[in-house]
Amino acid sequence: MVLLTAMLFYACRGSKKIYLSNCDVSMDFKKVSYTHLMDSLNYYDKKYIEVEGKYQEGKQESALFDDSLYIPKPNTALWVNFSQDCPLYLTGTHTGFFQLDGGGYTHINNKKIRIRGKLDLNNHGYQKQYKACIDHVSFIEL
Repeated sequence: MVLLTAMLFYACRGSKKIYLSNCDVSMDFKKVSYTHLMDSLNYYDKKYIEVEGKYQEGKQESALFDDSLYIPKPNTALWVNFSQDCPLYLTGTHTGFFQLDGGGYTHINNKKIRIRGKLDLNNHGYQKQYKACIDHVSFIEL
């Protein structure tokens, strides 16, 4: 029974990928829902947050959307600003977030992610079309 429980634990754990950075490790991150965050952006400005959403990437796009929206729009999204100053690595490895993973780059486009970073209301991303920015990204869970 103990062996079966351990096997189930590792099987479930293996389905998630967690990328961490050494940046902001001493900070307390406030876990908030996407809806609450968007309703309270002014309160969370310059604060460290953890939020879940659907990530979209593309040419001039790096954004987190509410994963419950059928048709996401930039004016309802947060710009995600990855920084070389805060490199993310897959836990237990030296594989970077932007390095090759199994023959290709880490694919997170149109996937639900959990992310930690610092909210910045003064940064509105590409062509200033986003509500705010998640900066200093120090954690991503796929």
